[in-house]
This record gives sequence, C-alpha cells and structure tokens, in this order.
Amino acid sequence: MNHDLQIGTLRTLAAIVDLGGFSRAAEALHLSQPAVSQQMRRLDSFLKEPVFAATGRNLRLSPAGQELLGYARKMLSLNDEAVARFKPPRDGLRISFGICDQLSEALPDVLSGLKRVAPDSRVTLRTGPSEALTEQLGAGSLDLALLLDPVAGTDYHVVGIGRLELGWFGRPAVGRGAPLPLVLFTEPSRLRGQTLSALATARVPWTSAYEGADLLGVRAALHAGLGIGCLVANADATWGLPTAVHPLLPAPPGPVATGLAVSSRVPRDYARSALDAVRAALRSYPFAARGAVAQPPATSSAAASMRSVTAPG
Repeated sequence: MNHDLQIGTLRTLAAIVDLGGFSRAAEALHLSQPAVSQQMRRLDSFLKEPVFAATGRNLRLSPAGQELLGYARKMLSLNDEAVARFKPPRDGLRISFGICDQLSEALPDVLSGLKRVAPDSRVTLRTGPSEALTEQLGAGSLDLALLLDPVAGTDYHVVGIGRLELGWFGRPAVGRGAPLPLVLFTEPSRLRGQTLSALATARVPWTSAYEGADLLGVRAALHAGLGIGCLVANADATWGLPTAVHPLLPAPPGPVATGLAVSSRVPRDYARSALDAVRAALRSYPFAARGAVAQPPATSSAAASMRSVTAPG
C-alpha cells in the first residue's frame, strides 16, 4: 500500500524547524496552531514515532524527524519549481523568496511588508543556509533571497544591506589545557571557514564536538553545552543562547556582509519594495557601524604558544 506525503504538511514541518516553533510557523503559514499540531501528529503516525524529540523552547527533531526533514526540503524545492513553471498566477505576481535561517526571526515583518506593498502577489517561502539558497538562485528556482556573505551571480545581483556582527556562544565544561570543543556547520559553510580561520590565527587548539547542516541542530547543541559556536551576535537575545566565556577565545570573525539577492526576473518596483521591507525587518539586528573596520583576532601569550588541533571532517 502506497503512502503519499502531503506537500502542505512537509512545508509546515520545514517552517517549524526554520522559525523555531509551532506558533511562529502557524503565523507565517496563516494556519491555526491546532492545525499545525494535527499535521505533525499525521507525520508521527507516518513515521511510527515522534517527529520531534522535544518541543517548546528546546525544540529538537528526533533522528527520524531529522531524516524526514532532508527529504521534505528536496520535495518542497521540486514542487515549487514545477508550480512556478506550469502554473503562473492570474491575479498577481508570484515570487519565491528565500531567507537565511540565521535571519528567519525577521520573517513575519518581511512578509507583512511585502503584503502591504503588493497585496496581489503570492510569495513562496524557503529558508536554509545561505549556501543552499545561493545554489537555488543560480538554478533559477528563487527570485529573491536575504543572505549572509552573499555573492552575485550571472542572473541575479546583490544589494548590500549592511554588515552583521558575529559572536561566540555556548558554555561547555572544558578541562584545563583541553582543546576547545566546537559546534560547527557542515560544509559547505563560509561561516565555518571564518570560524576556523579565526581560531587558527589565534593558535587556539580545538576539537569538533558537534557538526550539523541545520541551524536548529546547532542551536540545540549550544543549548546542551556541547561546545562553542559562532552565530549572529543577537543569538543570546533571539534564541536564549549563553554567550561564550573562555580565556583563549579570539575576537569573533566578521562583521559579515548581508544583502538581498535579486533575480533579473523580478520587476524593479517590487524589488525596491522588498528591499525596504527587509531593511525595516532587520532594524533591530546588530549591524556594525558604517565604516567600522573588523578587528583582527585577539591573541595572548598562552594562545600564541598553542598549536591548532583539527578534528576529522
């Protein structure tokens, strides 16, 4: 007997993970919270086990839920690409909008801003790491994307918004003289490279304590005290992550450029309105002062005498 997964249910799963909760997903998808919960119960029944190992503030996918999320993202991407190809809207512009998961808290304000300026438009939303969204831009399956460390492409340009400060988070128990346990994004990740470069410059020994592709898993590892990681500097206020305290930590890398990638397919007026909506939604984010110069990683006599210890992978 065949079992068909519903695209709407998979979209809800991805929204819960990307936005960090059931209520936020319900708001973004214009669903009631009971409807969101019912969809997750259907997935529980499909998997024969819970999709989420923990809900609420400590939201965490189960191993089966994590695997299902990977399939969900692939299915959603293919579904949205097919719909955009064969079902152009009759009553307004259809826009596929991507947003880097570290900036996803700004989503409700971005969407409401777009709705005000173009009420007849229909927005398809995707979230994820900037690297994955950049690939989708290059493939033509995204029209707009709010990215960290964006790179212009052949069929899209990037409008700079500012440079976001980064910070160290997590308070693992570290023995005297032990290498620093790190919580890292898996490759491809420019933030991973910047993190390791900062530690290498300061000659801080490290070991890999956790590696994951999704922000939700990285946040969970930091909450659990597995290690120290580098995220946008407001991660303490936004997600309740503890700021890192360690004598050998250098200054965090960054600030990192933030920009809106705009496909050549997007009308100029809409692109201008989208940029205004994004800037307004990011007003409370920790942008570096214009003209500020990033500081080189701090070093100490103790750090300078230590050699970097890299972990496999």
